[in-house]
Amino acid sequence: MLIIKSLKSLAEIYVALDFEDKQQALSFLQNNNLAGIPVKTGMELFYREGPRIIHDLKEKGHPVFLDLKLHDIPQTVKRAMKNLASLGVDVVNVHASGGKEMIQAAREGLREGSINENSRPVLLAVTQLTSTDQNMLTNELLIPHSVKENVAHLAELSRAGGADGVVCSVEETKIVKQVCGSEFLTLTPGIRQQNETNHDQKRVASPHKAGGEGTDAIVVGRSITQAQSPETTYKQIREEFLNGQQ
Repeated sequence: MLIIKSLKSLAEIYVALDFEDKQQALSFLQNNNLAGIPVKTGMELFYREGPRIIHDLKEKGHPVFLDLKLHDIPQTVKRAMKNLASLGVDVVNVHASGGKEMIQAAREGLREGSINENSRPVLLAVTQLTSTDQNMLTNELLIPHSVKENVAHLAELSRAGGADGVVCSVEETKIVKQVCGSEFLTLTPGIRQQNETNHDQKRVASPHKAGGEGTDAIVVGRSITQAQSPETTYKQIREEFLNGQQ
């Protein structure tokens, strides 16, 4: 089995721009002195604004994680990824449950849409959403394994398919690194500061714990975007995460 090693890297923190439209997102960044920070653009914003939001963010110097979680037949994903790569995004993702062939097709599409391998976006595969718990896995999805076992399996599958890393919760970071190697990237959402509610997330952790568990990058949304001082909170979370990595 051919395993493709990656030399790709991630930013430390991506701020999730979960806003209704482009104006709200860009105003938030400008008004809170967050010029040039890495950001995550998801379905809500991209489906409303289209490629223009990516162009505007890149023009302002923001590294962009385009979080669309593609999951379809391999050729459809390949063609879609070729188009996304041409936008100049830095990170994209697919659902690992789409299978090895689909992940391989995603990587090939990114390669075809990029100038060269060095400019190819980082390809991540989503293992299990942080809104998934053991009850859902067992009783709704009928997967007869623990969450950690399933995430580890999907991470190995993703690596074999040529992904650069996976999206997982902080709880699974160590086991992913164990089975896939330290160079295999992990990006973890579900980050909450102390005394914050979990909202729709179930497998959550603090920035400090995320760093201590060895994840490469975190995604933070409402903790920053709904803070009284987003700039201060962003700096605090970044510092907590980096301190945890020591």
